Amino acid sequence: MGFHEPVHIKARKGDIAERVVVAGDPARVKQLASLLDNAKLVNENRGFLVFTGEYKGTPITVATHGIGAPSAAIVFEELYMLGAKAMIRLGTCGAMVKGLKIGDFIIATGAAYPHGGASIGMYVPDGSMAAVPDFELTRLLVDEAKNVGEKVRLGPVFSSDAFYAEDPDFAKRWGSRGVVCVEMECAILFTLGLMRGFKTAAMLIVSDSLVEPSGFAGAKELAPRVEKASRIVFEALRKLKV
Repeated sequence: MGFHEPVHIKARKGDIAERVVVAGDPARVKQLASLLDNAKLVNENRGFLVFTGEYKGTPITVATHGIGAPSAAIVFEELYMLGAKAMIRLGTCGAMVKGLKIGDFIIATGAAYPHGGASIGMYVPDGSMAAVPDFELTRLLVDEAKNVGEKVRLGPVFSSDAFYAEDPDFAKRWGSRGVVCVEMECAILFTLGLMRGFKTAAMLIVSDSLVEPSGFAGAKELAPRVEKASRIVFEALRKLKV
């Protein structure tokens, strides 16, 4: 559409740090903001809560991207317009292989997406896309997890366009291909990072399992794990050269 200024995030250049953490749930973004020093709300338009503060003296923004690739793509594009140079998605996911429990950490090494996935198809109409994160930023996440003694599962994820569309064979089919979990926004984040030139990575927290009885953990239940993950994510961003 030719826009070069944000339409939905009502912030200015200077309000957004070069280093950004993005999450779907506004409650998670509020929790992340509470862990920063001098956090200031810089946008609440459309419900996309965005805060900018500091972690150990390094400016960091935390931003809500909503649910699904179309919503997330708008936020990622506009954060980039406002000066973001690195974005880490700190989200939740459903496990698709056995042995993963609620609260476990996954660091994405790539993202598969549905054939003809709506958002990526708009950006890449002539074929498929290698939706992969930035190696340097991903390595920093792995290193920081080790530094705090946290085990992480590395592997590709599946970015779904429909939360309730999985049939009984979905997890078995994709799990057998080495895909460790399902979520909704990594593929569009990695794709836009490659196309626009900003660094990306994703750290996910298991909220449920499609292959083992587990129930579903929401923001309140996962809050302690989000706090632990936030330290890993913030440290990785702090040490990244942008």
